[in-house]
Amino acid sequence: MNDAARQTLNGKVAIVTGASRGIGRAIALKLAAQGAATVLCARNAETLQSCVREITSAGGKGDVIALDLRAPDAPARLVAFAVDTFKTVDIVVNNAGATKRGDFLSLTDDDFLDGFGLKYFGAVRLVRAAWPHLKDTKGTILNIVGIGGRTPGPAFTIGGSVNAALLSFTKALAAMGVADGVQVNAINPGSIRTDRLKKRLAELASRDGTGLLSAEHRFVTAEQVTRIGEPADIANLAAFIVGPEGRYLHGALIDMDGGAMKSI
Repeated sequence: MNDAARQTLNGKVAIVTGASRGIGRAIALKLAAQGAATVLCARNAETLQSCVREITSAGGKGDVIALDLRAPDAPARLVAFAVDTFKTVDIVVNNAGATKRGDFLSLTDDDFLDGFGLKYFGAVRLVRAAWPHLKDTKGTILNIVGIGGRTPGPAFTIGGSVNAALLSFTKALAAMGVADGVQVNAINPGSIRTDRLKKRLAELASRDGTGLLSAEHRFVTAEQVTRIGEPADIANLAAFIVGPEGRYLHGALIDMDGGAMKSI
């Protein structure tokens, strides 16, 4: 059954951050296809407009606001924009924020502050601003985090720390959400075919003097996973979680990683 036939989110209003590309864009398109009026936020207005044109051309409803969510007042401005535009907020998807990789000894305090400033504090402030509306609508929060929060590595000291904090934040919010009727969950994507991963694969192919397909095969073998994930994989799971069929999920930290997570 296609999305147009289901419309499981008809009448809902969703905020999606980091929505200009990759996982965020895929989630915004999926929620809109299932009937949600979708507010897209990222820093790049042009790519946001491209996404919302795709939504509206398919008969959906959406609007955009370009903000840097590292600014302390930006998350509250995002919520105010959503309420002004669509009257309420039912769904918040915290997806914004990429963190710098590299050798720990070469990473600076500013690198760490930047990683926490967008992905962690951007989510914290957005949830704080949206919570009263979500309490009224018995809404839902979905944090897109990452398996690095469970399995930090030496090249991912910033991302692992930020993701671990977000997983803890998710559990704490879920406990609060029981009393207020707000659903809270998180998805931990594994290796997803975003621009960032495409760049890593291209560098691997260039270094070894092979093609992209060969580089991808070696990457999948080394990571011991079934395949590289697609943004649509995460979007499909996100739509299920925030929809009526996923409502019993609460405080869940779901790894969607092709088997990368080996621990219990």
